[in-house]
Amino acid sequence: MPNVTAAEPNPLVWTLKSERPRSAGYLKVRCRTYVQPDGRESDWDILVGPRTVAVVALTEDGQGLLVRQYRPGPGTVLAELPGGLVADGEEVVAGAARELLEETGYEAGSLQVVATTYLASYATHVRYAALARDCRKVADPTPDAEEFVEPITLPRDQYVAHILSGRLTDMDLGLAGLVAAGLLRPTV
Repeated sequence: MPNVTAAEPNPLVWTLKSERPRSAGYLKVRCRTYVQPDGRESDWDILVGPRTVAVVALTEDGQGLLVRQYRPGPGTVLAELPGGLVADGEEVVAGAARELLEETGYEAGSLQVVATTYLASYATHVRYAALARDCRKVADPTPDAEEFVEPITLPRDQYVAHILSGRLTDMDLGLAGLVAAGLLRPTV
């Protein structure tokens, strides 16, 4: 392995030359021009968006909570993890609790953030996985005006199987929640 000192440029680091906005609705697209280590320039479209959270929610009797809703990307109704945007200045745990209550009418007995990840390698959008235990129904759902959701519960085995099936948009966050809940064991 070559020895790189602080005085030498790092051969893996790209330098941001410029960025310009492109509107894409809820996620913004910016075109970043980078100067690569060899001096060449390249443009990259970068998705810029707010923080979001997805909640693996388990009821007091051990069932899993999901919300059926239309997803415009896949163009179909999916049974998804409850979750959504974390407001500016809002703690992630508070955002997870709020989204869980709004979308399902359930309140968690305990709630913790168990993982953080980027949406993709071309995104600044940070996503969080939260685990909510001992959830209990306390109200009717009160989704946002653009949300049309149907909360559902599944027995634990079916819930785990659904998350593992990949028929939802936050499978990676669901996996993190299942591992944190002790419902899956890492094989490594």
